[in-house]
Amino acid sequence: MATVMITDGSIAIEFGPWERIFTGRSRHTIPLRAVRRAAVTDRPLRVARGARRGLTVSGHTKIGVWGLFGGPRQLVAADRHRPGVHLVLDRDGSGGEFDEVVVSVPDAARLVETIRRVAT
Repeated sequence: MATVMITDGSIAIEFGPWERIFTGRSRHTIPLRAVRRAAVTDRPLRVARGARRGLTVSGHTKIGVWGLFGGPRQLVAADRHRPGVHLVLDRDGSGGEFDEVVVSVPDAARLVETIRRVAT
């Protein structure tokens, strides 16, 4: 399971062993100034859409990169048993790789509130 921390003006996402395989990275850092919107989603699997590179276990888990051939490019580490944090990013301000990030965390509401508070 991914862990998310807010430190030094950025959001750091640390991926677990299986997530590392399918996201192609052990860590992803997003500057807080690049966050355009942060929201809690009770159904994070529904947010990921489009062509993908990664893992899908139907109705259970999505891990990888979505939106390969159009639409928003999304970094996803989500499962149905935990709520998700859905971040809409300024792609250029976040490093130019992703438009959105969807990650399941047990304390999604608290995390989103913290992001909103410190990003303004």
